[in-house]
Amino acid sequence: MALESGVAVERRNLSPAALYEEAVRRDEAAIVSTGALTAETGKHTGRSPKDKFFVKEPTSQDAIWWHPGNQPIASAKFDLLLAKMERFIATHDVYTQDVFACADPRFRLRVRVISELAWHSLFARNLFIRPKADELLTFEPDFTVMSLPSVKADTSSDGTNSETFILVNLGRRIVIIGGTGYAGEIKKSIFTALNYLLPAQNVFPMHCSANTSADGSDVALFFGLSGTGKTTLSAEPSRRLIGDDEHGWSDRGVFNFEGGCYAKTIRIHKESEPEIYAATESFGTILENVAYDPRIESWSSLPPMPTPTHGLVGGAFLNGRIYLPGGSVTQGIISARADKGSFSSLEDFCHKVDFRDINRKVIESLIKCGAFDGIDDMGG
Repeated sequence: MALESGVAVERRNLSPAALYEEAVRRDEAAIVSTGALTAETGKHTGRSPKDKFFVKEPTSQDAIWWHPGNQPIASAKFDLLLAKMERFIATHDVYTQDVFACADPRFRLRVRVISELAWHSLFARNLFIRPKADELLTFEPDFTVMSLPSVKADTSSDGTNSETFILVNLGRRIVIIGGTGYAGEIKKSIFTALNYLLPAQNVFPMHCSANTSADGSDVALFFGLSGTGKTTLSAEPSRRLIGDDEHGWSDRGVFNFEGGCYAKTIRIHKESEPEIYAATESFGTILENVAYDPRIESWSSLPPMPTPTHGLVGGAFLNGRIYLPGGSVTQGIISARADKGSFSSLEDFCHKVDFRDINRKVIESLIKCGAFDGIDDMGG
């Protein structure tokens, strides 16, 4: 599906830095102190299986097992909602990412993701396999996913169960998603498509993680529902990771459908999952529905210090930078230290600073960001 006309503005294949700028400018997301981008998905913080439908059309209807998990919807209803989405993009900016699914080139699927949100475009860029520059020149999608959270269904006329909808049209190779900002619907819609397309090519699609020995001769598969530990098990440091969620098993072995990792951050620890933990603190990573303190995130940063500095300097030492609250708060801390000496403890800090400038909320923020870490041992 190409967007050649009737589009307000289409921004295609933007880089992570450009998508950061778009997401922040549009108030979709925020950049936290580690460099990652954090975004909230609104009402839906997970997939909506009761709102997912398959268009009942001649080319695929006999291959689908019509049970409560695979709900049918008429082609006419799909056309109505697709038209509603096309009217939306005629007056709103959209973002397009051209990506691949399937690491094995024999089964590669060219996917175009059209999204209302800039951070959804970054999500697609992160999760799927990125084409090379020359491959983008002649890119024509085999499958299109359109995700527009602002477009909502009318249950009285659109044939859906709620205002949220995920409609899969296997005949036209299109998935349309509306009424939900949960980015996981984008990735799972392509997994759904591959579950339909690949068995006909003698490939077994699997919801599992996978890793292998150093020489690739010993592959291990870890099956389980979401949140059962597939990513953690596959990230064993002594083995090579194949992928953390979706794979195919062909006559030549196991291959990843994706190019990124969609890990849960709950109970994540640096010691047990060092690579995934490090990714959460990297530029380009998206933290989805992860809480952060906007008072810390919004602090301005000074250039990197020439040597590591510990203790309280009016802010937190994070990743080689000093993050300071602005205005009178910063000056009040600096003045108190200059006039009364270094801070030896939190109690000492509270005695020396002027609480007309520094209130309880400021101190709580300093504590949460680690500004007092080590101060008792190393002085102020």
